[in-house]
Amino acid sequence: MASENLTPAGYIQHHLKNLAITVDDGSAFWTLHVDTLATSIVVGLFMVFAFWLATRKATAGVPGKWQAFVEIVLEFVDKQAKDAYHGPSRLVTPIAITLFCWILVLNSIKMIPADFIAMPLHALGLEYWKPVPTADLNATFGLSFSVFFLMIFFALRAKGLGGFIHELFTAPFGKWMFPANLLLNAVELLSKPVSLAMRLFGNMFAGEVLFLLIWALGGVGLVGVAASSLLGFGWMLFHLLVIPLQAFIFMMLSVVYLSLMEEGH
Repeated sequence: MASENLTPAGYIQHHLKNLAITVDDGSAFWTLHVDTLATSIVVGLFMVFAFWLATRKATAGVPGKWQAFVEIVLEFVDKQAKDAYHGPSRLVTPIAITLFCWILVLNSIKMIPADFIAMPLHALGLEYWKPVPTADLNATFGLSFSVFFLMIFFALRAKGLGGFIHELFTAPFGKWMFPANLLLNAVELLSKPVSLAMRLFGNMFAGEVLFLLIWALGGVGLVGVAASSLLGFGWMLFHLLVIPLQAFIFMMLSVVYLSLMEEGH
């Protein structure tokens, strides 16, 4: 289905539909979003390769432009992680760098017009391809539940299995209120990855919808294209702030959650 023959609503729905395969008997739970997985993996490998290029010829003298940029990013994330995390682990800074840089690059795909990606893929026979992985709830939940498992790991390492279970049943109201303690702590634990995933997804999905809406409602002809291009450019400038901000918020909240898991109530 060609994009130019779609209504505005159909155009938006078309670009927001994932390329999916079902690996079971039709259950939605086992539906894999191939575009989200492929884009995330390719972007992750690209990020690793770009960082490798910066470190391969690293020098103590005057750095090149790319090396200087990478050093600025790493020093910034390292400082923020050390300010937010008060435990002994040395894993926190690498975790923070991975989360911030990966989400930043994934979000940045939004700056590429959707048709620039969809049209070549359509020519190759791929009808659907959702370009921004962080506009897919599956991707943001995957990231947030990775943080959740790290939270459990940090808590078990700091308190031991017995201490962690004891805290679940006795904090904050004491051992005689263990049902309320367990319920409260379970809600607190689960709400953290859910809020991380929903916040990132909501911002990126809404931004993607508005980008597509601006272009779809621009109309035809020189005036319509010029108007939609101007509005799209303004929205793109705004998203130059949203894209790194959402990566920073996800990273900082993750570091704070890891720090809190090592502290006792």
